[in-house]
Amino acid sequence: MVIIALLDEAALTIDITISLFRWQQHNKCLFINQSKRKTEDKVDTLEKHQECLERQREAVKYRLKKLAARQSEIAKKSAVMRESIIRKYQEIQAVLDEDLRRTLSHLEMEERAAVSALDGLMEENCSLIQEIEQDLARLTVAMDQTDTEPDTPSFFSYPEQQDLETVDRVVDLLHRTDPSSVSLDEVKADQILSLTNSMLLLISSQTPIIKKLTKSYSSEVCLDPETAHPKLIISPQGDSTTYTDTWQQLPDLPGRFDTTLNVISLQGFSFGRHYWEIDVTGKTYWELGVTYPNIPRKGTTEDCWLGRGDESWCVEFFDGEYTAWHGGVPHQLPFTKRFCRIGVLCSFPAGLVTFLEADNMTPLFSFCAGTFSDCLHLALCPGHDHNGTNAEPVVICNAPSPTSDL
Repeated sequence: MVIIALLDEAALTIDITISLFRWQQHNKCLFINQSKRKTEDKVDTLEKHQECLERQREAVKYRLKKLAARQSEIAKKSAVMRESIIRKYQEIQAVLDEDLRRTLSHLEMEERAAVSALDGLMEENCSLIQEIEQDLARLTVAMDQTDTEPDTPSFFSYPEQQDLETVDRVVDLLHRTDPSSVSLDEVKADQILSLTNSMLLLISSQTPIIKKLTKSYSSEVCLDPETAHPKLIISPQGDSTTYTDTWQQLPDLPGRFDTTLNVISLQGFSFGRHYWEIDVTGKTYWELGVTYPNIPRKGTTEDCWLGRGDESWCVEFFDGEYTAWHGGVPHQLPFTKRFCRIGVLCSFPAGLVTFLEADNMTPLFSFCAGTFSDCLHLALCPGHDHNGTNAEPVVICNAPSPTSDL
């Protein structure tokens, strides 16, 4: 019985061991399968991620290719425009050169005619002088003969009559060869000069061509006093701003700049082309440009300054140096002359903000935004007193009355 019990117990132990082994093998297989699936899933996920990155890379590469093509296209279009404009100026120059040639040829032809007429008159005078000199020579000979041979007949038998004839001939010649009888048509020449002066005035009134065109984009604006820093005085007409060292007690409105000395226009623009001229005569420090309405206005953040953030574009004049700003990136400008009037041109079709010296339309700098994402306001900063050298106001030269229709 003991032996049987031991055998049963051994068999039971074997069964348990076999079951445990089978369970371990099953779990091992299950773990291996799970690990394999996890590995496969991970590989599949990584492959999908790789495919996604490759697609994105190709998309960016394609866009880069398109941008390069667009850059080349713009360069070609610009070159074509330049060549067309150059040809037109050359044609204008050719027309003027030809007109000058014809005008001068007429004057030269009339000059030759007058000179030729005077030559003829001078020849007549020379001929008569020669005849008189010949008579004088013969007279000298006759006088010598009279001294040595008193009875010899003289060539001058009737000197009184010959004198009268000579006097008549000289008087007639002097009358016919009066220098004042030959002249240029000075009235006609003055008329030509008057016409050329009128043409000059006409051309001058049309040039610089860019000035006439740019001024046609002029838009009226006035400053919004509710955006002005408390140390800025805005004129009643809204056309100028001046720095004051006194902090004015003004309402702390959400749109008011409280750190930077800025003020923006009441009007905003979202399409077309717009141009403003700003008078900065006598100033040693100023900033001016355009801005989106969402420019930061509170606190000391750098973006509150014009051109320091992505919301605005400006040109700054400080200590005799000009700097163009956008996105916090400075562009030093190669100008040292203190300009009196600055032009700001905004073109929505081209996404351009251009700054000009307004008197001669000298280009200062252009920013290309591509596409503006919001309306734009004119923005001004008259600057602090700069050691007492910057008291003059900044004046908008084409501002309307605040009561005018907006």
